[in-house]
Amino acid sequence: MTAAKTITRCTWAGSDADYIRYHDEEWGVPMTDDRALFEKLTLEGFQAGLSWITILRKRENFRQAFHNFDAERIARYSARDIERLMNNEGIIRNRAKIEAAISNAKAYLAIRERVPFAQYLWGFLDGRPVINAVESSKEILTETDASKSISKGLKADGFRFVGSTTLYAFMQSTGMVNDHLVSCFRHAPCAKLQKKLKIAGL
Repeated sequence: MTAAKTITRCTWAGSDADYIRYHDEEWGVPMTDDRALFEKLTLEGFQAGLSWITILRKRENFRQAFHNFDAERIARYSARDIERLMNNEGIIRNRAKIEAAISNAKAYLAIRERVPFAQYLWGFLDGRPVINAVESSKEILTETDASKSISKGLKADGFRFVGSTTLYAFMQSTGMVNDHLVSCFRHAPCAKLQKKLKIAGL
């Protein structure tokens, strides 16, 4: 009988089934859909000060509460909607973050009047993802010049809860950066997708 092949993952994936699924299927895969990028950026904002697993376990609740992150609808949220969200035990009930999500939806729509959101974000990297060769989780950065630049740009365009550390986590999760350990079974597949990446307009 042949022994099952051991799969090596990034250490942060741990043993939690939700985390493993997220690591194996999503984290580091290049994301180019405007709505999906807006969703991820909004969730990263809610994650500030918390663990990502907390957000991940509430993601479906967030999608329902925020109308599947339809920015046009969120931009029209009223005080009644804010109270509805504040009373929703399935999400993070932080008024400042909820209000930021609404104002960020407006900022997102303003950007999209000029350029697709994916082109806007990936434009900070000239459409070329950063593929790192990280051998230990200790080597992984928490912010870079690129994350600082994107953070500064988003803030100038009216976004909130988009600090450089939050933006670096966003870049990692959306495949703008490949921070899978080189020993991780997902490093090479994500790098292959990143090398093939083509962003319209870049």
